[in-house]
Formats: sequence, C-alpha cells, structure tokens
Amino acid sequence: MANFSAADVKKLRELTAAGMMDCKKALEEAEGDVDKAVEILRVKGQKGVTKREGRSASNGAVVALLDGNASGVLVELKCETDFVAKSPKFIEAANAIAAHVAKTSPADIAALLASEIEAGKSVQQFVDDANVTLGEKIVLDRFAQYADGFVAAYLHKTSPDLPAQIGVLIELDGANAEVAKDVAQHIAAFSPTVLAREDVPAETVATERRVAEATAREEGKPEAALSKIVEGRVTGYFKDNVLLDQAFAKDSKKSVGKVLDEAGVKVKRFTRFKVGV
Repeated sequence: MANFSAADVKKLRELTAAGMMDCKKALEEAEGDVDKAVEILRVKGQKGVTKREGRSASNGAVVALLDGNASGVLVELKCETDFVAKSPKFIEAANAIAAHVAKTSPADIAALLASEIEAGKSVQQFVDDANVTLGEKIVLDRFAQYADGFVAAYLHKTSPDLPAQIGVLIELDGANAEVAKDVAQHIAAFSPTVLAREDVPAETVATERRVAEATAREEGKPEAALSKIVEGRVTGYFKDNVLLDQAFAKDSKKSVGKVLDEAGVKVKRFTRFKVGV
C-alpha cells in the first residue's frame, strides 16, 4: 500500500517539475518522504529537476478558444515570472493545450495531463518540456470546457504588456451575444463565487448568520431587531457573492438576475480564472 497521498505527488511535481509517474515512483522508493524523493529524482537525472522550494508559479496567462458559440475552452497556464508569461513560446504552449482540450474533451485535470497531445507525448510531458525550455516552473492545474448552450468568453488584461490574467467562460440557455459579453465582463470585474443562492453551501449560510448575529449583539443592537438585522446582513453576503444577486456592472440599479430576465435568457454556468488565485 502506498504510504503517500495525491497531495504528496502534487507537491513533489511542484517542487521538481517531474512527471506524475516519475513522482509516484520516487515517492514509493522514498517511502513517502518528499525530500528524499526530490533527491532520488535528481540522482536519476530527471531532466529539469531541481528543488524549487520558495519558487511559486504566480504569473502566467489565461487563454480561451471558442468554436463559434457552440463550445468553448478556458485554460490557465502558470509560470514564475511575467517575463516568461509574455514570451511567444509560453503563449503557444497555452494555446496548444487549449486546442487539445477542445479536441479531446478530457473529464478532469488528471485525464488531461495523462492524454496524448503529440505522438508519444502526454500533456504532462509537454508541460515538463516547457519547464526545461523556458527555465521556470510551469504549472497546468485547471481548465474549463462548455458545450451545452450558447457559449462565450471574455479575457481581461490587467497590464497592457502582459497576456490576459483574468478569463471568463459563460454558458447561456439561449443565444444572446450582447448579454453573454456583458455578463462575462461583469463576472471578470466582480468575481462572484456562485451562480445562485441555492449554490451557496448550507454551512456557509449558517456561518454568515452566526457571525451576523454575534456581531449585532457585540454592537449592542436590540434583541427585537436581531432577526431583521441578521437577515439583512446575510442578504448582503448574497449580493456580494452570488452572480444573480449582484448589482449589474453597467446598471447598478438592476441585479444581474433582472438583466437576464429582461433579456429572456439564463446563465447555465460560468467559470472565472485569475492567474495564481
């Protein structure tokens, strides 16, 4: 029985940029000791392997690929510096991965990394090669793909000399390019965490109620007013975090839900990536 977890494999990959299977074998040999596994990989001469403690992949790019409005892909590829993030080879790698996702529709990140992007080369090996070529830790750990409605994407640059750092993929239940664009831009700016109130975990709502009540009592609010105050603050939480409850970016007098109702469409789902977050 393996005496290490998936988290250990992930940590070793982040530390060394070695492939998943190589990391698993090294951890097996090291009996779960991550530091020893790093040494094993180095001794065995895994190309590009160095101990990278203290180095984080907090830069990078978000890329999108659409097939009209029938389907779309969003990929975040991370690196260590903005110098590499804006390099043509890095952007080419990100776009190649997005094209591969569009073509193969992997079930999850593990399936994506294990899939063959070139003859005899997995996506993980493709990323490993980018580590070596670009001289930095390159990390691929999330993507999104939609193909069940009217799909649109929005990419936002936080700096004019860098690739997009924020990306949104959105899927509506009907065709409306203008609303899809406007709501995607809103999501990029206001970063909602869920689509609707029912998507907020019950334990999160319970925590918000508990904190709101404790805060109100600490403030000396009258007992008779507590219930109304708590409900008001929980509603405020929804307005901050729930897409449909948020005030619309282009018209703060309307909620996003109201704008969608007036347009006769619904958001089925959305994904927002911000590099490194």
